[in-house]
Amino acid sequence: MTYPHEIGARKDGNKSRANPTLIGEVRRRIQLKHYSIRTEATYCGWIRRFILANGKRHPREMGGAEVELFLSRLATEGNVAANTQAQALSALMFLYREVLRVDLPWMENVVRAKKPRRLPTVLSVEEVRHLLAVLDGRIWLLASLLYGTGIRLMECLRLRVKDVDFGRNEIVVRDGKGAKDRRTVLPRRLVEPLQREIERARVLHAEDLKMGAGNVFLPHALGRKYPNAGREFGWQYVFPASRRSIDPRSGALRRHHFDEAILARGLASGRLRAGIEKPLSAHTLRHSFATHLLEAGYDIRTVQELLGHKDVSTTQIYTHVLGRGGSGVLSPLDRSG
Repeated sequence: MTYPHEIGARKDGNKSRANPTLIGEVRRRIQLKHYSIRTEATYCGWIRRFILANGKRHPREMGGAEVELFLSRLATEGNVAANTQAQALSALMFLYREVLRVDLPWMENVVRAKKPRRLPTVLSVEEVRHLLAVLDGRIWLLASLLYGTGIRLMECLRLRVKDVDFGRNEIVVRDGKGAKDRRTVLPRRLVEPLQREIERARVLHAEDLKMGAGNVFLPHALGRKYPNAGREFGWQYVFPASRRSIDPRSGALRRHHFDEAILARGLASGRLRAGIEKPLSAHTLRHSFATHLLEAGYDIRTVQELLGHKDVSTTQIYTHVLGRGGSGVLSPLDRSG
């Protein structure tokens, strides 16, 4: 028997038409809700794994018991992290509620993966200086922006020209985590380097327009509402890719933003050259931004707003990594003469 969760496209001659599949419907619903392409790939991946783990049975033939067993096995046999298990649960809840229109009973019997309480890795001010000193070019600018503004990796890479306000020395983060906009500080030391980067993007965009391209991806169907906006320079990425590529959703040839993998390799290489022993990622620079602001005496609510945290309790974790010993306590040994 063939089920509609089987994936692919049927080709008729040189023309291909989408085969209506369950995964295809999942993708359609995800896009209607304006979820990111990363979420789309993640959800579809977990739904495929769920179907394969149950002998390719159609999800309509299954329910809460199968979902419970799948999630429990992830924890007991797969030994996955709590966040990974929660991700799988979100994908299956989306499948049943949004696509199949089926309400599953609350799954009380799921074996929960343990969620460890971990403190973020934070670089010292001196370590940040050493790191930035060995970086150059766009990797230096991206790393400096991540540390200097506290924005997340994809917020940085997806930054649009129109959202850099040199007059007010601020950056506007559009549609950040939780679909919220916010403002953060633009470091004065980055004004000139960012202006040069934007001029570089302007030259690339002008070349694209001459070749009949230059139409950048616009979020939330803005491209349909404002068909010419995608060609305006203000909507272009501050950090465009060096070459154009195919948009995986629309099939259009577009210039995407800078590749995160290139930045990750640059940071890994820089960490070694700077002699930093701590693990380092783009998010480490965000952690360092928050911690160093608190060390400088800034109010935790101010830091919360700059980071875009929904709750101040999320920001409070940085109070445990301030450079004053555990929980900011002065050791009695240091008090003794």
